[in-house]
Amino acid sequence: MQHDINLFAYHLPLDLHPELGNNAQLAKLFGWPVTGRCGERELVFFGDLPEPAPASCCAAQVAAALGRQPQLVGDADRLVKRVAWCTGAAQGSFEEAIMAGADLYLSGEISEPTVHLARESGVPYLAAGHHATERYGVRALGAYLAERFGLDVMFEDIDNPV
Repeated sequence: MQHDINLFAYHLPLDLHPELGNNAQLAKLFGWPVTGRCGERELVFFGDLPEPAPASCCAAQVAAALGRQPQLVGDADRLVKRVAWCTGAAQGSFEEAIMAGADLYLSGEISEPTVHLARESGVPYLAAGHHATERYGVRALGAYLAERFGLDVMFEDIDNPV
């Protein structure tokens, strides 16, 4: 900081952090209480909705919060009580979330095996966009650093449709 150096940081620390991380920030954005974590490094977050809701309603809530329509694969009418999420390219954690009792899983990206797993397991999958799900942790970190150290922080959001 003494040498006017900029800081650019992202990825696992911004996924894992329990307050400033991408997953924690999505929980705040969606109003989902974090009730647990699972998976490798406990990257997958869980929350129990106050009232069960159809997967299509969860998708609409995510669309309104992120400003983009997520891709919903699976039974749109399935009632969701326990939701699991992991930002970015965490479709590989979908099976772990199912085994841990998720009624719906949200991540940024989707792959062909993910589609089949959603259909075969009956657990809907929401692909909300890698960029769309991972922009909140760095914003929270910037706000924290600005407040704590009196820094000027600028978040440059360059949209990416995937």
